[in-house]
Amino acid sequence: MNNLFRVKSIDAIIAESHSGNGLKRSLSTRNLIALGIGAVIGTGIFVLTGTAAANYAGPALIISFVISAIGCIMAGLCYAEFAAMIPVAGSAYSYSYATLGEFIAWLIGWDLILEYLFAASTVSVGWAGYTVSFLADLGLRIPVALTSAPFDYVHNEGWVFTGHLINLPAMLVIALFSLLLIGGIRRSAIFNNIIVVTKLIVILLFIGLGASYIDTANYTPFIPENTGEFGFFGWSGILRGAGVIFFAYIGFDAVSTAAQEARNPQKSMPRGILYSLLVCMILYILVTIVLTGMVNYKELNVSAPIAFAIDRAGEGLFWLRPFIKVGAIAGLSSVILVLLLGQSRIFYIMSKDGLLPPLFSRVNEKYGTPHYSTLMTGVSCCIIAGLLPINVLGELVSIGTLMAFVLVCISIIVLRKTRPDVKRPFRTPFVPVVPILGVLICLSQMLALPVDTWIRLFSWMAIGLVCYFFYGRKHSKLNDPKG
Repeated sequence: MNNLFRVKSIDAIIAESHSGNGLKRSLSTRNLIALGIGAVIGTGIFVLTGTAAANYAGPALIISFVISAIGCIMAGLCYAEFAAMIPVAGSAYSYSYATLGEFIAWLIGWDLILEYLFAASTVSVGWAGYTVSFLADLGLRIPVALTSAPFDYVHNEGWVFTGHLINLPAMLVIALFSLLLIGGIRRSAIFNNIIVVTKLIVILLFIGLGASYIDTANYTPFIPENTGEFGFFGWSGILRGAGVIFFAYIGFDAVSTAAQEARNPQKSMPRGILYSLLVCMILYILVTIVLTGMVNYKELNVSAPIAFAIDRAGEGLFWLRPFIKVGAIAGLSSVILVLLLGQSRIFYIMSKDGLLPPLFSRVNEKYGTPHYSTLMTGVSCCIIAGLLPINVLGELVSIGTLMAFVLVCISIIVLRKTRPDVKRPFRTPFVPVVPILGVLICLSQMLALPVDTWIRLFSWMAIGLVCYFFYGRKHSKLNDPKG
């Protein structure tokens, strides 16, 4: 039983990251900030802003974004301490291994596979939708049978066949980015920088040009009166909106999976995590201010609220519409790229510890990337994205992310008690207040999720337990430290 909670020493974890045949350290602070922005700004800013304002908070969604950002910053500060102290590729998995033990580390590693694998698949389906629409505007139409999943899940009916064949565009974009990642982290980072700059330009154009079309009457009432039901406008609506919007910030933790490829991780990892979160928070708030000022919140329950606001502005901004679609495609592209990167690095580090087969930790001699891990990630995501609908995929992502946040916050408190002597290039301020607040905020979000989501989480974890007890525990490097 004690073997389940054996910890891996921080010194051993860091020593392994500096051993030969490892990942190449080629990422600067700027690259890491771009990775963070690339992972966060996507579906949230192009979709969730409108639906959350229309259904829950109205113009006061601005407050929801601030509340949600506070929860993410609490978790982000904890991630920053760990990323600087343990600069390896495993993110929350490695942090848990050094504090809470191997069994908890396995659970969180398996949980991160759920987060990244299904998140990348989810976003690729969204990318396919925007791309098909954009191509249709250019007169290029792809048959619906090749752009939709063959399966769907209908409430009270279960799984049904849709009559479609496969979501081919979603599969192709994953295949393309997987090949790009195999070709080297630096090349991937350069590509990510380009598409991040593209979507930031589009977002700033919307903010700057849309501001002149704001009608201040749309801000009244700023906090719409509650309908009599919890979560629908009023202050409870603001809190419900914060719960929905929280998932718009998901992705910043993927920066920590690139720690082993950062040139100076002790300094650049905290900056990459916290600066990217700060930039995204400011942009989300500004977009919400402009969006709810241009269009009455009651009209924003649409799939593309920013494009809808551009249409409502008339001929003055109509020229911006194709650029908004390009920005959305670029935004979703960078999210897919960073999530695929994060997933392959989780496979890599778990394999290095013996918990997954050694194939996953092999590094390509030419490119310095875990090519088999990346290939396996790409193939898995292609199958999932091609066959499953976006609503089922999305539900599986959020709870996994929140669980990771909770364990990282708890680990900070544990390690401060058990290893106060460890060098900490960055220290989370106001411990234990900050991590406790992070735990409470993230747990409250988890408890608000539907029961079906919990059932799917437990099912996934049950599969993980079988894998651990039949393979991981027997092959763990902690059984034979010299091996």
